[in-house]
Order: sequence, then structure tokens, then C-alpha cells
Amino acid sequence: MTYIQTKRNGWCYLSTIMDLHSRRIIGYSFSKKMDTDLVLKTLESAVKNRTITGDLIIHTDLGSQYTSDNYNQRLTELHMYVSSLSRFH
Repeated sequence: MTYIQTKRNGWCYLSTIMDLHSRRIIGYSFSKKMDTDLVLKTLESAVKNRTITGDLIIHTDLGSQYTSDNYNQRLTELHMYVSSLSRFH
């Protein structure tokens, strides 16, 4: 999640998913709200850009958007699993 300060709308948020094999951004979404809907839209964007051929692992931080029931339910439906969550020290 990247925070972007704008003159018109104040803080906005860019959510991205990177394919670590190709090192390319495969899904993204931009919003005025940093909420679960933002990361779900990002996930759907990534799914549209990549064919899922098997179980996948996704790495996220500890934000409430990523630990929400809705987000984790969608990951389960897509056969994606959280391998670890980042921790900031």
C-alpha cells in the first residue's frame, strides 16, 4: 500500500500486487479510502491479468484490510494462501 498526498483529494492510496517471479505489477487499484474494498479490487485486477494454474502464495503486511474475513475468504476461493505477514520493528 502506497500513500499518495494529492492537492485535490488529500491522502489517497495505491494498492499493488507484484508477481515476484517476473517482478512486474500484475494488479493495482487506487482509492481515497484505505479499506478492504481497495485490496479486493487489487486482487481481482491481478486475477484478470494472470491465469491461476495452481495454489499460489501471497505475502502481505499486517493491515486490517489483509486480515479481514472478506479478503481471506476470497483468497481461499482463488486457492491463494498467505505465507507470512510482514512485521515492522
